[in-house]
Amino acid sequence: MRYLNNYTRPAFLLLSLLIFSTLMGLQSFNKAKNYTVLNTWQLPDKLDEVSGIAWVDDQKMLMVEDEHATLYLYDLKAKKLEREIPFGEDGDFEGVALHKTTAFAMRSDGKLFTITNYLNENPSVLTYQTPFSHKSNVETLEFDSRQNQLLIAPKDDDPNDSNSKGIYAFDLKKHEILPHTLFRIEMNDKALEAYKSKKAERTFRPSDLAVHPQTGELYVLEGVHPKLLIMTKKGAIKSVFKLDKKHFPQPEGITFSPDGRLFISSEGHGGSGSISEISLSE
Repeated sequence: MRYLNNYTRPAFLLLSLLIFSTLMGLQSFNKAKNYTVLNTWQLPDKLDEVSGIAWVDDQKMLMVEDEHATLYLYDLKAKKLEREIPFGEDGDFEGVALHKTTAFAMRSDGKLFTITNYLNENPSVLTYQTPFSHKSNVETLEFDSRQNQLLIAPKDDDPNDSNSKGIYAFDLKKHEILPHTLFRIEMNDKALEAYKSKKAERTFRPSDLAVHPQTGELYVLEGVHPKLLIMTKKGAIKSVFKLDKKHFPQPEGITFSPDGRLFISSEGHGGSGSISEISLSE
């Protein structure tokens, strides 16, 4: 047997400690994280491809779907579609956000639509082209009430970095993307180790995001391989929840009520689209 001498023993111990710490870190991220489905709403056929949701009040949810430039107002208590609000030419609309009487809709090619007084018979509609294109395939949109801005993240190509996905802020006064990203989701982050893809950009593909109204944490959804990523207010990945396809065939919308209730919408994939209220536990 070869014994470690006095010079190699400290290096060996340090290496062992580093390996142990890394394994424990991966174990803590990859351990089972659970969720409970509290309520589910099956949506009408025209919302089979529901792609974005925004909280209105205790009774209503605002939605968009993949094919039409239309806002859909859904009554949660009555479980029925209450109103349809066309706002432009049809296209691939993926995200929706709401601030008071102004609704925002994101098209996958990066064009942002602002619909002022969206409940009026003839709402005012303005459009802004963000730096993203169809290559980015933008599906996310969230109104950040704390900073009075919109949050956006590319699903596929991030024009600034192929090894991460940025969380960008759209200034509602200047009507432009701020020059620096708020956060970046690194594709090689240890929290995503179990989901690594040969192409780095496919490791995590944001389909929507929402800010927790009480904690300020960022909840980022993926629809392709259903999962939910939670980031701290400083941008560190806190945890990752794998979502079961039987509950969420393709989850593409997420929103919170003001008191912190969490809702996720999913395309039907052969069945009906749905909204589910869930609770998380670690």
